[in-house]
Amino acid sequence: MKKKSNLSRLLEIAGNHKYLIYASWILACISALLALVPYGYIWLIMSDVLNAYPDFSQAHNLIHYGWSAVLSAIIAVLVYIAALMCSHCGAFRVATNLRIKTLNHLVLLPLGACDDFGSGKLRKIVNESSGSTETYLAHQLPDRAVAVTTPCGLLVLLLVFDWRLGLLSLIPVALGFLIMITMTGKSMQEKMREYQNALDDMSNEAVEYVRGIPIVKTFGQTIYSFKKFKNSIDRYQKWVIAYTKQLRTPMMFYTAAINGVFVFLIVGTLYITQNGIPSQFLLNLIFYIIITPIISLTLTKIMFQSENAMIVDDALSRIDSILNLTPLTETAAPLHPNDSSVELSNVTFSYDGQKDVIKNVSLMIPAYRKVAFVGPSGGGKTTLAHLISRFFDPQIGIVKIGNQDVKNIAKEELMNHISFVFQNSHLIKASIFENVRLGKNDATREEVMEALKNAQCMDIIEKLPNGIDTVIGTKGIYLSGGEQQRIAMARVMLKDAPIVILDEASAFADPDNEAKVLQAFSALAQNKTVIMIAHRLSTVADVDMIYVISDGKIAESGTSQQLLKQEDLYAKMWKNYQESVQWKVAKEGTQND
Repeated sequence: MKKKSNLSRLLEIAGNHKYLIYASWILACISALLALVPYGYIWLIMSDVLNAYPDFSQAHNLIHYGWSAVLSAIIAVLVYIAALMCSHCGAFRVATNLRIKTLNHLVLLPLGACDDFGSGKLRKIVNESSGSTETYLAHQLPDRAVAVTTPCGLLVLLLVFDWRLGLLSLIPVALGFLIMITMTGKSMQEKMREYQNALDDMSNEAVEYVRGIPIVKTFGQTIYSFKKFKNSIDRYQKWVIAYTKQLRTPMMFYTAAINGVFVFLIVGTLYITQNGIPSQFLLNLIFYIIITPIISLTLTKIMFQSENAMIVDDALSRIDSILNLTPLTETAAPLHPNDSSVELSNVTFSYDGQKDVIKNVSLMIPAYRKVAFVGPSGGGKTTLAHLISRFFDPQIGIVKIGNQDVKNIAKEELMNHISFVFQNSHLIKASIFENVRLGKNDATREEVMEALKNAQCMDIIEKLPNGIDTVIGTKGIYLSGGEQQRIAMARVMLKDAPIVILDEASAFADPDNEAKVLQAFSALAQNKTVIMIAHRLSTVADVDMIYVISDGKIAESGTSQQLLKQEDLYAKMWKNYQESVQWKVAKEGTQND
């Protein structure tokens, strides 16, 4: 099956607005032809002047020709403006439809897919790639119509008045076109893709660097601590310099060719007029000297059109990188969870389809139990939590919520059944009230206040200038990591989902905030099934069951006391944890002395 061209795809996305795009091309072509009419009047003006020489008072048609040239130029501009209005209406519709289509598809994808892309790269694809199509349709396609129509009109003008001068004018056009091909072929298309990749990497790493600025300041680090960001800048710099050097020579010859038309005209004139210059030939020569600069302008437009086409091709490829991802399957007859129990049966999962991150894991968490996932970093704790909440689907095995396969539960119901508190809880730039009410869109002000109270947030509210109506991130209003966690927990409490997953929720809290976060934990865990992921073993010592996850498997399971008696991996982790706590206390005591 033949692959559709990018233009065909964009016209399909435009819907009925594609007729506006067609109209813009027609109007742009008419405008291009009208723009050449004044040059015909210029030839008539020069002819009138030369025929009247030396008595210029006999040139009776100068005013008429002059105003006719001005009028045709004005009409050409007005027609081109009409073309742009049509193209913009169609282009805006295409960009809007592309963004809607991409975002709608993102909603259907596994939640973990967004993490794989990175927020900076996703933002660039959704906004800038769709924006590239808008620029292409709104400006570049009408310009392409002009760039194609103008040479056709020029060809007629060049050959009608004096075919010999016309052919001489076309020699640099042919040379410039041949050089242009070397700069806009498949190799350059690959270069454009590399350029966009370099920009994407730099954008993504920049977002991650900005998010890590608090850590930089805390530990007195410099930008060089963020090697990935610096390396992305270095790669971009290296690529741009190499690309510029590669195009330097052909661009030099191209510029010389398209601007060297006068050389061919002068040499040709000297040869043709060896026996004298007829007045008609002189008239045509002057006319060709005036009109030939349009040739270089038109060729340059065509060259940039080729570059812009490559940009759109790359933009659509990036959008396709999202649209081609397989969405999570949804059943036509969704089932409802019977309770808040969680069960994994022989679950195996891999991110890349090669190395298994989770290996044949089976476990059962009864409703209203509190369990913890602990273990070495990279062992698979967070991945297990992601599988339970269906951020991804396992390649092998079944994940059940309330005795129902999560694949058979409607997406909205599953999300309403599970709440998350991550170690980096993000708050949007909105009021405290709006941030908390994200957990329940129809919540009243009283319900939000009750959730904030249960999450130990009243000390935060009291210090803010406008209470719960204070907008975070404006006028210097910022919250610490522990304060953000408590606001996020208020949101989860308001949602009141029967299953709660806490992923290192107190990791970055200071001692005062940690105590309040733990109090909020206690309130949040009432009558809930709770799954905690923690490195601070003291926070999970009293849970009903601890699963020690190592290398994608359940290495041990039991209560804290049972695992300590086994003197295995958990016991070693507990010993190391206690030593780190004692070292921290000793260090703080030394500093206080």
